Amino acid sequence: METLLNDFSVGLFVMQALILLILILLMRKFAWKPILGALDSREEGIQNALDSAEKAKMDMENLQADNLKMLQEARTEREEMLKEARDMKNKMIEDAKKEANETASKLITQAQATIESEKKAAIADLKSQVAILSVEIAEKVVRTELSNKDQQLKLVETMLGEKSLN
Repeated sequence: METLLNDFSVGLFVMQALILLILILLMRKFAWKPILGALDSREEGIQNALDSAEKAKMDMENLQADNLKMLQEARTEREEMLKEARDMKNKMIEDAKKEANETASKLITQAQATIESEKKAAIADLKSQVAILSVEIAEKVVRTELSNKDQQLKLVETMLGEKSLN
């Protein structure tokens, strides 16, 4: 260490310090600004990439939420459509049953009306035949009974006795 102190020259030291200061100033003016600018732009690029990645992550989460929402809506809509289809099916079945019951009721009513009219026609025909037979029988009875004058008077008196005058 002594040799260093013995070889020390103030002029050389000042010159080297001056050269160092000039070198530092030149480096600051020409090298540090571009290097710091490059570092700043690199840092900004990295920050932009991180921000973009964060934004992409948020967009992905939003898309997933939208997809889940759309999926839920689609399921709800499908359930509504199935419910509507079941309701339509049940309504169609009920309408068909109602129409079949109405048609059956109409047919039964028509059949009953037809039976009733045929029954009335049969009763009227039967009454007509009974009336004709009664008239024929009465005619034969009257002929035999009225062939004799005494029997005629007796018949008139019996009939008058059966009928009361009002």
